[in-house]
Amino acid sequence: MERREGFANQRLTVVPRPAVAEALTRPVTRRLVVTDAGWFPRAYRHLRIRPGGAEEAIVIVCVAGGGWVDVAGTRVRVTPSTAVLIPPRVPHSYGADDDEPWTIWWCHVRGSDLADLWSAIGVDADRPLVSLRAVDRVTVLLDEIVSALERDQSPARLLATAGIAWRLMTQLAVDRRLPEQGEPLERAMRYLEERVDGAIRVSDLARLVGVSTSHLGALFREATGGGVLAYHTGLKMARARRLLDTTDLHVSEVGREVGYADPFYFSRQFSRVHGMSPSDYRVQRKG
Repeated sequence: MERREGFANQRLTVVPRPAVAEALTRPVTRRLVVTDAGWFPRAYRHLRIRPGGAEEAIVIVCVAGGGWVDVAGTRVRVTPSTAVLIPPRVPHSYGADDDEPWTIWWCHVRGSDLADLWSAIGVDADRPLVSLRAVDRVTVLLDEIVSALERDQSPARLLATAGIAWRLMTQLAVDRRLPEQGEPLERAMRYLEERVDGAIRVSDLARLVGVSTSHLGALFREATGGGVLAYHTGLKMARARRLLDTTDLHVSEVGREVGYADPFYFSRQFSRVHGMSPSDYRVQRKG
């Protein structure tokens, strides 16, 4: 049975629906607006059942205890440092465990950009969970949203919380795409970061982190949009830019610092990435 009363020390704020409707006509908040938000500590017997779904998308972040979510007929467990994202108008239900009920931060959002944000995060009705690399970063943002809406639900406040919600969504996208510490992808990235001045063989790196060469390449493409060597080249170019901007090293010396013994090859690689030579980049006015 759904619990109707609240939870001790809970925080809960709801934006009046006429104010939501008005926000959805304005230039920025029509793209994203927070309609409800809150914090439920040790939410014993927390249960919500929505056979027809909700008009809003729902974000739930579990910080302690546990619970479950059923989205479109698929039930998943929810544990600490996990976010759940439920699309709008999708049948769902969720609830807290009886023995150790969850503590959750949550918000509901609407807007024309939801589909793009959901796609960037990489979730859908079949895969609603995101494992959070740094749950504190996410809960700080949700706390800001709740605190802002507790003050008032003016157009200015809805604009402010829209910006915070954007930051929340992009943080979830980052947590979904980047690896957790100790995973093969994270170890491979760290290895490359520590060897910006050297060369690597993809097969050797894959063997070092315990996966196949093809699987390592797939992990890099999913996380970065490019392969292993492209990621390593990007690290080299980032360091080269810093050296060109902050030191008086000759271009050939900069090349050697990032692993290119041949200054002409370094210049070609730099030009391919930046559309200009290292010397032209150095003389540009920046900032």
